[in-house]
Amino acid sequence: MAEKPARPRLTRAMSRRSMLAGAAAAGVTVPVVAAGLGTAAAAPETARPARAGVTRRITVYAEEIGGGLFGYGLSPGTATVPGPILEIWEGDTLEIDLVNNTDRRLSIHPHGVDYDVDSDGSPLNASFNEPGQRRKYIWKTRAPYQKDGRWMPGSAGYWHYHDHAMGGDHGTDGLRAGLYGALVVRREGDLLPKRQYTVVFNGMTINNRVAPDIPVIEANLGERVEFIAIGHGDFFHTFHLHAHRWADNRTGMLSGPDDPTQVIDNRDLNPGDSFGFQVIAGEGVGPGVWMYHCHVQFHSDGGMAGVWLIRNADGSMPEGAQETLDRYHQHHHAMQEPQQLEQQQPGTTHEGH
Repeated sequence: MAEKPARPRLTRAMSRRSMLAGAAAAGVTVPVVAAGLGTAAAAPETARPARAGVTRRITVYAEEIGGGLFGYGLSPGTATVPGPILEIWEGDTLEIDLVNNTDRRLSIHPHGVDYDVDSDGSPLNASFNEPGQRRKYIWKTRAPYQKDGRWMPGSAGYWHYHDHAMGGDHGTDGLRAGLYGALVVRREGDLLPKRQYTVVFNGMTINNRVAPDIPVIEANLGERVEFIAIGHGDFFHTFHLHAHRWADNRTGMLSGPDDPTQVIDNRDLNPGDSFGFQVIAGEGVGPGVWMYHCHVQFHSDGGMAGVWLIRNADGSMPEGAQETLDRYHQHHHAMQEPQQLEQQQPGTTHEGH
């Protein structure tokens, strides 16, 4: 087998263009999310909507990327896998003009928000884009409200969107090809992160890639970082983040010292599922390179493992971090075909290295 070319070492001298390209491939918002809610470096740690009940309008372009991949982007030629993180405040409306720049039928379907049948994004309701077609989808949100003396849930949460029409009535081909992304609905008073990352367990891949070709995600020590985890495909997964933990609730944070919410560092992530949380990069453990991966063992052996580089607070490379990154990039994972996975039984061995 031919030897792989050496990978560039990570330095602060990387061009902004390279940084943006790598971040887009990793599913990070750089630097402002689509619907106008800022998560750039200058964003305040807490935020309140300037006004409630507003309608935000964006245009999303569905495009073929190459290599069998399709993606969503906010301008022509910018489609990525996963697509851009879309954010709105609870109580607001998001209007999406979806432009289908492909030769395939497709759509955009949300989880966690309100929409009518015309914005369902499913062939069942004749809600999709033919090749070259432009179509509007309207997603609405609401705050918690009382009904019949009971409190009903609002829309705030870590949700997602995806195709529901390519290759069939359920969009299976679109999901396999990368037509998916994160949808965040904020509640007034929620903390805003410094950085965001979308991690999608899709089939036996992370963001349609396997190690060591999953882009390295980054933060500086002490920064507030938000992870949005999404599941697609046909397999059971669990999401595990090394050295950090979160509360298993809407925000990932405790309301006080006596909050009984379970604190976890591993959670099931099955097809159609999504959750999110915020952590402080390196809190209590320091800078370095930390793994995130599926904890189903033969899945991680097969390449469902990425790495998170936490730099020093000043942005410099921690001691030993480059060597760890080199080990990750030199490691070989054996990707299994779906038929092999179906034959894999608990208790059997799998040689993945």
